[in-house]
Amino acid sequence: MRYSSSAHTRFYHRFHVVWVTKYRYKVLQGAMRERIREIIRQTCEELGVHIVRGVLARDHVHMFLSIPPKLSLSDVMQRIKGRSSRRIQMEFPDLRKRYWGRRFWARGYFSTTSGNVTDDIIMQHLELHSAK
Repeated sequence: MRYSSSAHTRFYHRFHVVWVTKYRYKVLQGAMRERIREIIRQTCEELGVHIVRGVLARDHVHMFLSIPPKLSLSDVMQRIKGRSSRRIQMEFPDLRKRYWGRRFWARGYFSTTSGNVTDDIIMQHLELHSAK
């Protein structure tokens, strides 16, 4: 396990996030797929978020992200989804007419954390320290 660091912190914050297109339309293909990938990479780079791994399916996105502690996951997701939705709809205007109006992505997202330390290990650690 490699820790990341910033000016005053060392951290290992990994998040698995998944989000879908509105109505699960299978539109993530071809030029649009490549453009979405590029927009997400640019956005993450600007925020200082490291993409450990990412996969685009035809109707959803899976990403494994390392997010610095100064950012919240909800802020990162808002920026990624908002920016990619706006830019895709500007660059592919026929989407708005053919499919779904103002939103490209469905509301919300799934997330879970990843790490080497389980809840049980943390509880054991706290028990050892409270006994001192």
